[in-house]
Amino acid sequence: MSKTFSEQKHRDRIFDIANYVLLTILMIITLYPFLNVLAISLNQSLDTVRGGIHIWPREFTFDNYREIFKYDNLVTGFMNSTIRTVIGTILGVLSSAMVAFTLSRADFQGRRMVSTILVLTMYFSGGLIPGFMLIRDLGMINTFWVYLIPGIVNAFNIIIVRSYMDGLPYSLQESAKMDGANDFTIFWRIIMPLCRPVLATIALFVAVGHWNSWFDTYLYNSQNPALTTLQYELMKVLQNTTMGSSDPNAWRDAQGQTARMISPESIKMAISIVTIVPILLVYPFVQKHFVQGMTIGAVKS
Repeated sequence: MSKTFSEQKHRDRIFDIANYVLLTILMIITLYPFLNVLAISLNQSLDTVRGGIHIWPREFTFDNYREIFKYDNLVTGFMNSTIRTVIGTILGVLSSAMVAFTLSRADFQGRRMVSTILVLTMYFSGGLIPGFMLIRDLGMINTFWVYLIPGIVNAFNIIIVRSYMDGLPYSLQESAKMDGANDFTIFWRIIMPLCRPVLATIALFVAVGHWNSWFDTYLYNSQNPALTTLQYELMKVLQNTTMGSSDPNAWRDAQGQTARMISPESIKMAISIVTIVPILLVYPFVQKHFVQGMTIGAVKS
């Protein structure tokens, strides 16, 4: 009996060691691209051309970051992306929660029809050109509103939040009504606090979507430098460093003027880090709720 227990314990130890080794390898594979980008962004620019940089800079410097922040549109884009992400996330979460609350109500007669229409929008759309014409006719071209209003309601987020709300006891709303609470009070004081995990989940989705968006800037606000976004400026820099110069060591700005002898690779990596870091700083604060929200529907009582 003791021998069998010892053999089982030995097999468990081997299994644990194999798991640790496998997870360590996966961690290295996952982290290496980010560490490589960080190392190149912190390496002396002309030295980067030699190659051979992996996870540690060969000649450490902050010059690449100083260089990109001399680029006026990058600072403007950073500010616009930050404002857009904050306001867009708040509006997106609130609007999704309000629509989901309405659809989760058992006394809402049209819930099935509205839900069907919402699902259909996930599979069919008017297309790029009709969408552009609609934005143009609404007068939102060259305005900040084009970043917020078109995506304020997202069918996928509504369905996720409604699924979570369907799992809450409806007796909570009935008892609140008996105590004299109106629909808004029920939504804001009872439902919203209970939906914190799923709201944190969709907030992260919406925030990442706003932060990484550049195509709407290209379509609607490319003629107005004051409304540029960080990702759009990154796209322009990547395009100019790839196609804008016959000299591989010359970085050209958005106007096509050669800034100075500097490695395009270092500039691209430095801007990539600038765009990544804000989301990395936000994620730890919502990680707990995000993990809870991702398990929605995994367990049925």
